Amino acid sequence: QVQLVESGGGSVQAGGSLRLSCAASVRTFSTYRMGWFRQAPGKEREFVAAISRSAGITTYADTVKGRFTISRDNAKKTVSLQMNSLKPEDTAVYSCAATMSLAPTTRVNEYVYWGQGTQVTVSS
Repeated sequence: QVQLVESGGGSVQAGGSLRLSCAASVRTFSTYRMGWFRQAPGKEREFVAAISRSAGITTYADTVKGRFTISRDNAKKTVSLQMNSLKPEDTAVYSCAATMSLAPTTRVNEYVYWGQGTQVTVSS
């Protein structure tokens, strides 16, 4: 069983930055590939970023590429999402998730464990 708890959400003006963190309560954190997803009101959950077990491979949605950076610290059992140049369309609930898939994946249904999410609101 993996428990994930996000933090770092909040409200920011367009062009600003936020850093989200996700803490995992599992002994074998380094064996999980991790991802960040977001869900805006009235929309389906969508992929944001993913990272491999050793942090050597990262994948981003085209909408955030060049603005967001995913990272992880296996010793601290955390995964982070640095979000720069935020836009109003980035407003959503952001959730981290863990998967045992063979490679970093963008597919929602391949992630087994989910955090409760943290709200990010970007005003224009």
